[in-house]
Amino acid sequence: MRRLSAGLTAGALLLVATACGSSGDEPSKGGGSSGGLTTVKVGLIPIVDVAPLYLGQKKGFFEKQGLELEFTTAQGGAAIVPGVASGQFQFGFSNVTSLMVAQSNGVPVRAVANGIASTGNAGEDFGALMVKKGSPLKSPEQLEGRKVAINTLKNINETAVRASVRDAGGDPDEVEFVELPFDQMPAALDKGQIDAAMVVEPATATIRNQEGVEIASPLVDVAPDLTVALYFTSVRYAERNPEVVRKFQKAAAQSLAYADAHPDEAREIITTYTKIPADVLAKVTLPKWPAEANRPSIDALMKLGQSDGLFKNPPNLDELLP
Repeated sequence: MRRLSAGLTAGALLLVATACGSSGDEPSKGGGSSGGLTTVKVGLIPIVDVAPLYLGQKKGFFEKQGLELEFTTAQGGAAIVPGVASGQFQFGFSNVTSLMVAQSNGVPVRAVANGIASTGNAGEDFGALMVKKGSPLKSPEQLEGRKVAINTLKNINETAVRASVRDAGGDPDEVEFVELPFDQMPAALDKGQIDAAMVVEPATATIRNQEGVEIASPLVDVAPDLTVALYFTSVRYAERNPEVVRKFQKAAAQSLAYADAHPDEAREIITTYTKIPADVLAKVTLPKWPAEANRPSIDALMKLGQSDGLFKNPPNLDELLP
């Protein structure tokens, strides 16, 4: 299953790289216009991480820049990357590993704004490796021969879990990784269909509400204050629409700063695009929303990805990062 999924992902990325050479794959002035605003389509994952964009839209930060955001959700960054590269979306949200994998496969993508960062605190992060109540599993090295759910195979969460298993003295090659959307992980864990799950909020809080137990903080294990995800566009769109990109960057920066300074409003906006219950929402651990990406942490993530064999060619971070 892991080999098949990785092959399909690589094939899709290579197909997108070819498609990007066509002349009509992207609109020249954003995604259209509405009431004097330029409408841009943004591919997102329906998780806590993207609260700043929803909040920024509500607060009028994007409208002030002449932009109207049209959101479309996907399971993970690996699905959003081809959509941005082909022109289906003008911007997208993706974990850093997906962007590095895309670039290494010749897909021309470019990060334009910071996304999220780990809290840096083990046991108090928005992402966690969790098991159900009463599980005999107490530490990552015990996952050898066990079934662990991640949202996308061969990606940042697999790399992070592998790092945690390796650091604990286990062999990550002996772990059975299975692909499952974040919102399906709590039920699958509770029913015993998987042995552990690498979850992010709000699924993390949902499992805690089920009395699940955290056995590692993989994102923290990768690097202190790890930059986990970024907002990005295609190189082609950035070159054709530099003013739209500049406006998106400015509004996104304002949105990140506002969300970081107003956590209660960030929590409230999460209820508009997820089905998280109020009692669970109160327990959600918010990520950090810093203005700038942490380059050393991305370097560490790239080295782990290289050791895991994720990249066809070494990523060029100077060209990828904003």
